[in-house]
Amino acid sequence: MASQKDKQAYIDEMVRQRGYVLEYHKVLTQQDFDVMRAANDLVDAAYLKQRRLDRRTKELIFIVSLTVMGASKGHIQSHIRVALDLGVPEEEILEAIEIALPEAGVVAFQHGFDAWREVVGAEGIEPTVEAHEGGSDAR
Repeated sequence: MASQKDKQAYIDEMVRQRGYVLEYHKVLTQQDFDVMRAANDLVDAAYLKQRRLDRRTKELIFIVSLTVMGASKGHIQSHIRVALDLGVPEEEILEAIEIALPEAGVVAFQHGFDAWREVVGAEGIEPTVEAHEGGSDAR
C-alpha cells in the first residue's frame, strides 16, 4: 500500500512529465493508486516515451482526437497549453483542430475551436452596423 508521500511524489512527477494533471488523476491517485499507476503506464508507453513521433506531433494528435471525441474543454486546453509550451504555433494548433471539420463535423470542431480560442485569446471581427441595416437586401 502506497504512503501519502509516495502518492504525492507520483502526482508531482506526472506534472513534470506531462506538463499538467487532470482532476481525475488527482482523485484516482489518492483513492486507487494501483489503478492510477496502471493507467499512467499505458499513457507513458503511448504518449510520453520518445519513439517515432515527437512530442509536438503527439500533442497535435491528442488535441484533434480529444476534439473529435468531445472531451472536456479543460482536457483539450491542457494539451493546447502543452503544445504551446513545446513551441507549436497557435496557427498550427488551429489547423490541426480544423481537421475535425470534414470527419467529425461542425459541432465537434466548434468544441475544439472554443477551447483553442480561450487559451490563445483569439478575437473575432464584428460585422459593421451597415451590414445589419442591409437586412435581406444584402443577400
